[in-house]
This record gives sequence, structure tokens and C-alpha cells, in this order.
Amino acid sequence: MTNEQIMSWLERIADVLHENAQYLTQLDSPIGDADHGINMDRGFTAIRAKFLDMATMDIASRLKTVGMTLVSTVGGASGPLYGTAFLRAATAASGKQELAPADLVAMLDAFLGGIVARGKAQPGEKTMVDALTPAVSSAKEALAQGKDTAEITARAAAAAEEGMKATIPMQATKGRASYLGERSIGHQDPGATSSWLIVRSLSEACTSTPRP
Repeated sequence: MTNEQIMSWLERIADVLHENAQYLTQLDSPIGDADHGINMDRGFTAIRAKFLDMATMDIASRLKTVGMTLVSTVGGASGPLYGTAFLRAATAASGKQELAPADLVAMLDAFLGGIVARGKAQPGEKTMVDALTPAVSSAKEALAQGKDTAEITARAAAAAEEGMKATIPMQATKGRASYLGERSIGHQDPGATSSWLIVRSLSEACTSTPRP
């Protein structure tokens, strides 16, 4: 994955989160603070304003800029969580001019690790971890099978989507949604949904497949 594709990934995230801001907020309304889409769009709007400055940066610097901007501009839990994820991803990509398949999987693993470290969440608790954990597992499996970057990220995106959908019947035991107890059952987790959108954007950046 080239530095140009990393930039394309970040641009796609900004676009897709803006397009889905209302949808994410609607998902957040019954089980959260009804602000996830608004917050994520705000964060990536701030990042978009830095794209010109990021044009000459290497991969790690771009990811670090994203992480620091999210921490400083996004309210609620999602800012620190995604901010830490991108900062960990930046560390994993340090010194790399482009990401070989193994480097990309290491970056995804670090991204997930940042969220787990910051949020202390585990799979099955109805959080973004439920989308990202299977995504990373699928990416590692594809890497072990010798697949290329496009196939690795495509499988990761598909697994993230399945993980996102799997949050619907779950009862939340972490975060704001956990306060609702059984009433959280039947709702798709907004954090898992934004995580899927981020991973899907990564796959699109690697394959240049336009969004429908």
C-alpha cells in the first residue's frame, strides 16, 4: 500500500463519514448520546482541513496527524478511542515508505490494539471491537495464505461488516449503551458501524473500487 493510497484512504473515510453522519447518529440515538455521526464527521472535517499540510508527510506522520486531531476535536468516547487507534497505527508504520502486506496487517493489528488498550473492551460487548476483531483476524488469515493487499483488505472489510451486524442481537456490557441493559438488544452498534466504514474505505483505497 503506497503513501498515496494511505491518503486516498483518509479522504475516503472523511467522505463516507460525512455521507453517513445522520445514519450513525440515528443508530446512536436509542442506545447512546445521539452524537456519534456528528462527532465523527466533525473530527474528519478537521482532518480534511489538514490534507494540504499532510501532502508532503510520510505514512506515519499522516496517521499521527489523524490520531492527534481526533483526540483534540472529537467528543465522547470515540475521539480518544479512534485517536489512539490511529496513533498506534502510526507507530506500526514508522519508517515505512509503503506498506507491504505484512506491514498493513501489522498496522491494522495496532489500530485494534489501540482501541482495546484505551477502551478495555473485548469481543461480545457490543462495541467497535466486535467489527475490528474479526477484520484483523481475517486479514491475518489472508496474509498467512499469501494473499495480496487488495484481497487482505477486502476480506477484512467483509469480516468487519459481519461483525457489525452481529452486534444487533448483543446486549451491551460496555460504554453508554450498557446502561440500557436488555433494551440495548436489537440495535446495531454505531461504533462497530463506523469501524466497518473505516475498514471498507481501506479496502476501497487498495482496490480503487468506487463506492456505490
